[in-house]
Amino acid sequence: MKLYTVAVLGATGAVGQEMIKILQERGFPVGKLVPLASARSAGKTLTFKGEEVTIQEACDEAFTGVDIVLGAAENDIAKKFAPAIVKAGAVFVDNSSAFRLDPKVPLIVPEVNPEDVKWHNGIISNPNCSTIITITAVNALNSIAPIRTMTASTYQAVSGAGAGGPIELMNEVEALREGKTYEPKIFSHQIAYNLIPQIGGESFEGYTSEEMKMQNEGRKIMHLPELKVSCTCVRVPVVRSHSISVSCHFDVPVTVDQVREAIAKAPGCKLVDDLANKQYPMPLETSNQDIVFVGRIRPDLTDDCGICLWCCGDQVRKGAATNAIQIAELLVK
Repeated sequence: MKLYTVAVLGATGAVGQEMIKILQERGFPVGKLVPLASARSAGKTLTFKGEEVTIQEACDEAFTGVDIVLGAAENDIAKKFAPAIVKAGAVFVDNSSAFRLDPKVPLIVPEVNPEDVKWHNGIISNPNCSTIITITAVNALNSIAPIRTMTASTYQAVSGAGAGGPIELMNEVEALREGKTYEPKIFSHQIAYNLIPQIGGESFEGYTSEEMKMQNEGRKIMHLPELKVSCTCVRVPVVRSHSISVSCHFDVPVTVDQVREAIAKAPGCKLVDDLANKQYPMPLETSNQDIVFVGRIRPDLTDDCGICLWCCGDQVRKGAATNAIQIAELLVK
C-alpha cells in the first residue's frame, strides 16, 4: 500500500486535533504526519500512532514533499497558504469557507457527490458543519423527487465555536450556581440557560452568513442550482453535536414511508424514528461518532408536497474532521 505524507494545517485546534485522531482511527495510509501551527506552538509535540511528532511552524516551505494537506485553520490562513500548497503539488482539503463557493473548487460531502473530487485543481473544500449534517440527512430524498425548497432551523452546540465554547458554557454555569457574574468572551450573550439566535454576521436581507451557507452550499453539493432555503441558526447550551429541523418541499407528494425507506438505505445515515417509544435523534447519542441520525419524519401540514424531519450529527467529526478525511480517502482511491 502506498503511504502518503499528510500535513494538518491548524494541528493544535479542536478540528485539527480531531483530524489527527481520526486519521489513526480510520487507518489512513499516513507515511509521515506533518503537524503545522503558529509559531507559538512550534517545537511542541503530539502523539501519532504511538510516536511523538514535533509541531512545525506553518510556512510556505513546510509543504514541500507533502501529498495531502488537511486544513483546520481560519479563512485568512487558508488563503495565505493555498498558493504554496498547490505549487508544492499537494492537494489542499480545506475546512474553512475561503473557497467553498469558488466555481473552480469542488465542495464535497462524500456520501452525496463523491464524483466531484475528479475535477479538483489542487483545492477541495469541506462544507459548513450544519450543511454537511443536513445534506447527508436529506440528499436521499432526491432519489424520490428533487427537493424544491427547504426551511431549516439549526440548533448548534457551543463546541461549534471552537475549544473555548464549552469552557465558556461550563464557566457560566458554575458562576451562576455560585451567584456570581461571568462576562461572555466567546459568545455575544450569556449562553448558559439561554439561546442566541445569531451565528455569523448579517449577510442578506436580515439573514446571517451562517444561514446563507445552507442554501448556497446545498445548491453546489446536491447539484440543485435553483434550490431555495430559508434558514435560522441558533446557538444552544449543548456541548457537542448539532441538531437541525428541516422541512423539504417537492413538486410532487412524497410519503413518510418513502422517506423512511430512503433514509434507512442512505449512506452515512441512521434512521431513528419511533415517537411512540421516545426514539429520535439527540445530541448526546450522536456525539463522538460519524453517522447522522434522522427521525421525527412526518408530513408537512402546510404543504401537501412537503416532509418534515429532525437530524443530529457531531459537528466536530462528521461536520468537519471526518468529512475532510473521507475526501482524502476519495483522493487516494
